[in-house]
Amino acid sequence: MKIKQGFELRDVCGERVIMAHGKENIDFSKIISLNETAAYLWNQVIGREFDEQTMVDMLTEAYEVESSVAHADVKKLLADWLENGLLEQ
Repeated sequence: MKIKQGFELRDVCGERVIMAHGKENIDFSKIISLNETAAYLWNQVIGREFDEQTMVDMLTEAYEVESSVAHADVKKLLADWLENGLLEQ
């Protein structure tokens, strides 16, 4: 999978927020805010193909977290990103 073009992570008043550009991506009814860990993963995978396991590996390498916990967190994050139209599969 890959993050769709037209989305970028920005810091807005200390919050990490996904901003859309291009009229096909704009939906003003949603604001997508990322915590530090989700923002880390976004920055690691932007512009490249990745899968769930790649993100789990990134988390376990960067943070002191068990693989099972990282897997559950990544699964939820990817579901959120899919639901919000941020990913291409």
